[in-house]
Amino acid sequence: MAARAIWKGVIKIAEIVCPVSMYTAASQSERIALHMVNRSSGHRLKRLYVDEKTNKPVDFENQVKGYETSDGKYVVLEPEDIAAAVPNSDKALTVDRFIACNRIEPTYFDKPYYLLPSSDIGNETFVLIREALRNQKAAAIAHAVLFRRLRPVLIRAHHKGLIATTLNFDYEVRSASDAFKEITKRKIDPEMLELAKHILKTKSGKFDPSKFNDRYEKALTEMVQAKISGKKIVPLRPPKITKTNDLLEALRLSAGVKGDSPKRRATTKSKATATKAKVAKRARAPASKREAPVRRRAS
Repeated sequence: MAARAIWKGVIKIAEIVCPVSMYTAASQSERIALHMVNRSSGHRLKRLYVDEKTNKPVDFENQVKGYETSDGKYVVLEPEDIAAAVPNSDKALTVDRFIACNRIEPTYFDKPYYLLPSSDIGNETFVLIREALRNQKAAAIAHAVLFRRLRPVLIRAHHKGLIATTLNFDYEVRSASDAFKEITKRKIDPEMLELAKHILKTKSGKFDPSKFNDRYEKALTEMVQAKISGKKIVPLRPPKITKTNDLLEALRLSAGVKGDSPKRRATTKSKATATKAKVAKRARAPASKREAPVRRRAS
């Protein structure tokens, strides 16, 4: 792999140990880079840490982390203090248990990393772990010290290798019930739901990341180029929010329906087809079998 491994260690499942290398699966290096500059001079700014009491700059050698106590003072933590607090399992992805892939809560996903065998010796073991996970449609829950923190990691089969996704801790994930508690219950009109289903069906497709367009990145690049060439910047107008009174009409327009829902149109069309077929059948029947017209008796 062309990229440089950000971590090397082993996957440990009971007595099975497999050497692996970890690579970044997602990168933001291709994004357009913006810097803070002085509007007056056009010079780039640099970040400077200053003592909040003396307002004097602090050299890098004197910059340390600290924990604020209740009385407003700080307990200084030297780099060696923080390193001493890190558990010793910094070179092992120790598997605790296995779970079914369809039982994973995506809210806990953090960042993805590729796992590859780091030596030919462990290649067979790596393939065994990969195929066992793939055949059982399972994922391994492991833990390891990554970037100076003990982190839970989800390991799954992914193409020819494995993908390790760091997970958020439970205390880091907000409660869904608390987040959504202000949403009130509403009864949806059956026609609206029918139109919404129709829109989903007509726009259904497969997951294809290559079709994702970073419109913000593109717009930002175009704006920078326009600034360089001296062109006038025309701000985009935000889309109007659909009001409750306009929701049904918006659904009809989105579904390509005018006046009636897809189901009603289909019912009307089928009735019209049936009527035409009945008339055609009567026209083809012999004259003797055709129904005589009903005549009114003279009063």
